[in-house]
Amino acid sequence: VFLKHGVEANIFINMAAKAAAVSFKITLTSDPKLPYKVLKVPEATPFTHVLKFAAEEFKVPPETSAIITNDGIGINPAQSAGNVFLKHGSELRLIPRDRVGA
Repeated sequence: VFLKHGVEANIFINMAAKAAAVSFKITLTSDPKLPYKVLKVPEATPFTHVLKFAAEEFKVPPETSAIITNDGIGINPAQSAGNVFLKHGSELRLIPRDRVGA
């Protein structure tokens, strides 16, 4: 019985690991070289976590950063990564807010 339970647990873990994911190419617009990072996250990930991780990867403060589309539309981070992907696509831009209007 324990072996069967262990097998079922492994199947569940493998299914969770294969959960749908989305990929974002996030470009740092404040750097003239326009560096970018590609992040792949589960669809259900809160977009606030994506914003925070991307900002930390570029070594800019997440609390004063925003993510916008290539068309300049601001993205409300209070939604899932899957929703952002469906609404705005995969190519996004990270801007430190102190750079807005500068």
